[in-house]
Amino acid sequence: MNETTNPLGAYLRARRDQVTPQQAGIPDGGVRRVPGLRREEVAMLAGISADYYLRLERGRDRHPSVQVLESIGRVLHLDDDHMAHLMTLVAEVPRQRKRRFRKETVPSGALKLLDSLVQPAYIEGRYFDVLASNGLATSLSPSLAVGGNQLRDMFLDQAEQELQPDWEDVTECFIASLRQAVGTDIDAPRFIELTGTLSLASPRFRQLWARHEVRRQWGTRIRFNHPEVGEMTLNRERLSIGGAEDLMLVIYHADAGSGDAEKLALLASAALPTRGAAEVLGVTPPREGPPASMTATPA
Repeated sequence: MNETTNPLGAYLRARRDQVTPQQAGIPDGGVRRVPGLRREEVAMLAGISADYYLRLERGRDRHPSVQVLESIGRVLHLDDDHMAHLMTLVAEVPRQRKRRFRKETVPSGALKLLDSLVQPAYIEGRYFDVLASNGLATSLSPSLAVGGNQLRDMFLDQAEQELQPDWEDVTECFIASLRQAVGTDIDAPRFIELTGTLSLASPRFRQLWARHEVRRQWGTRIRFNHPEVGEMTLNRERLSIGGAEDLMLVIYHADAGSGDAEKLALLASAALPTRGAAEVLGVTPPREGPPASMTATPA
């Protein structure tokens, strides 16, 4: 059985590989054939029989109690996000009617808000597709143009990797967030297409995907090594959009009065019309009228 037919077993195997015997309080017993804990070790520490735990991993028992799952989660050092994900994988959780995967559509109000922002901003879908963006966002990164996919570019586009000095940390965050967002909806056509492409083309993606990390994305600071303005650190905020399930408004902004704010303003001066750029830079726009070279000279 694979992840599609036995998601609980795949998750348990991946997570016990991440826990060392030392972390579990087990004395080092020399050479081990597995990178993390053995099945019988997880069972012993969780207070269940080895045979029962084996049935769970092999998909022969899909109705474990909440108490059993909590005990296993404690042994595997699962945090709240990972524990919540584990609970969605058991058969006794009520299943919704098969989800209809509709086209992701941005509400008109959200588009108007996006157009009014002077910071780099864009709207992303469940699988990190860019559904809408402003000019400053695409100046920050070409991957933020409408129609792009941040996950694909992060793993397959060399220019995007060079833009991200903390590429390894950022890719880890993206994969954990994708796991959290998708949950058990792994039969969505867009999800299958995207993960299939990345699994074939990126060893880094395969490595991270196999770990089954689950984590929400929160506001954080992101470093950029921009080819035009150099290195800068921006705050990234992800805001949910009311009435649009799974869509997020993402905004980058710099600390007020910082050198990063000056660099972002320089980037804005090239991305926005003259008057808009002046507002971002905090300067007074020039008075409208003909250029000095076109002004009539008194006779």
